[in-house]
Amino acid sequence: MTETEPRPRADLVPNTWAFLSEALVAPKGFREYDARWRFPEEINLAGVEALGLGLGTQMAEAGVGPDIVVGQDYRDYSAAVKTALILGLVRAGAVVHDIGPGLTPTAYFARAHLGVDPVAMVTASHNPNGWTGVKMGLKPPLTHGPEEMARLRDIVLGGAGVERPGGRVVRERGVGEAYLDDLAGGIRLSRPLKVVCACGNGAAAAFAPALLERIGAEVVPLHAELDYTFPHYNPNPEAMEMLHDMARAVKESGADLALGFDGDGDRCGVVDDRGEELFADKMGVLLARDWAKTHAPAHFVADVKSTGLFATDPELIEAGATTEYWKTGHSHMKARVAATGALAGIEKSGHYFLAPPLGRGYDCGMRVAVEICRMLDRRPDKRLSDLVASLPLTYAMPTLSPFCADDVKYDVVERVLSDLKALAAEGGTLGGRAIEGLVTVNGARVQLEGGDWALVRASSNTPNLVVVCESTASEEQLRAIFDDLDSIIRRQPEVGEYDQSF
Repeated sequence: MTETEPRPRADLVPNTWAFLSEALVAPKGFREYDARWRFPEEINLAGVEALGLGLGTQMAEAGVGPDIVVGQDYRDYSAAVKTALILGLVRAGAVVHDIGPGLTPTAYFARAHLGVDPVAMVTASHNPNGWTGVKMGLKPPLTHGPEEMARLRDIVLGGAGVERPGGRVVRERGVGEAYLDDLAGGIRLSRPLKVVCACGNGAAAAFAPALLERIGAEVVPLHAELDYTFPHYNPNPEAMEMLHDMARAVKESGADLALGFDGDGDRCGVVDDRGEELFADKMGVLLARDWAKTHAPAHFVADVKSTGLFATDPELIEAGATTEYWKTGHSHMKARVAATGALAGIEKSGHYFLAPPLGRGYDCGMRVAVEICRMLDRRPDKRLSDLVASLPLTYAMPTLSPFCADDVKYDVVERVLSDLKALAAEGGTLGGRAIEGLVTVNGARVQLEGGDWALVRASSNTPNLVVVCESTASEEQLRAIFDDLDSIIRRQPEVGEYDQSF
């Protein structure tokens, strides 16, 4: 354990001989592509040890390992959770390469750096304090999807973990510095860029300012000190509270842009030089335009919540770029990018998945931050707001998340999908726009005439639905599309109120 790593209290280390009778692991924590629990209400340290034993058993079943990379985010209890996880892995015969505290993409990078395929990163991601979880995978650049998560759940909850000899821990030093070296890679900006670097006091504070300075940016730090109490707000660049703070900092400092990172550094949020918040899908279109010029023919994957511009933007069409819409979720997106040979995947939540030669195929907020700066460096005559203004105008609503219980939300979406299919068969409309097709890989994305669209899907991580609409015409048209979609959703009595107004 490094000197800077928070040390777990001795009385919290689980009794490995008694874990079968003391372990607490709430089944609902095994989600579609992440494992997350309230700690210690839904999982205790003995339960985390059982999780480690189960993951080590799953590795043996899959014929990978016994080596595995393990790290943790910067929360006051994450070191204790990681210690319990390691105990379980060692009992399963795993050789644990402990990289200490860092970012999730630091752990992903360590797979290549150390030549170790499996990974387990203890992180609550962008969830607030009081949550914990593990992002894990067996072979790079992939992480657990629904099948792997279901098998892990069955092993852990069924008490089917198998102890094996040979388990041990290797303390790895210098992985964080090697990660920064890999990201900077001799890159040096040729134009001056002043960048607000917003870290929300999370783990990105140990990496992002140094990285941006290495490539030649002038850094304006914003809550860039490590503080696991998150005294200002939870680091989440999709949350308006953080984006508004980034916008304020841009206006006060005269910066060219702001880049914000979540608690484990795998997502990046952007504010332009005017202080306007940029959703990641629109940022992704700008990046796709830039990449398509030098990597033709480029294929992209966008999640179903993302703007229709990926399919209709004239510059992408002229460059011969193609885009498919796919399932929301970092594991789904990583897998699809790898399977299709796409150049990059973009998710509206701020995950970007850059495949070679741009990146290593996994989501890394630091990697895309560098690429955004390089895009601006290649256009010295343009500010970020100029590039944004060059996009075709669309009108998008914020992502709405009405409550819908975990045990019924998928059934509810199936019923809504059935109603939408019937509406399409009848030649019906949403907001007066004819239905041209349905993308059903993840809920129902209704493709409307003129490039408009509407989406309803079940959240993978919370007891909610996800509702998003976009119009190419006007705010009024957007409202009309949403109202018609909402009237169909409201036929389902299990759906609660929206989390915010629109």
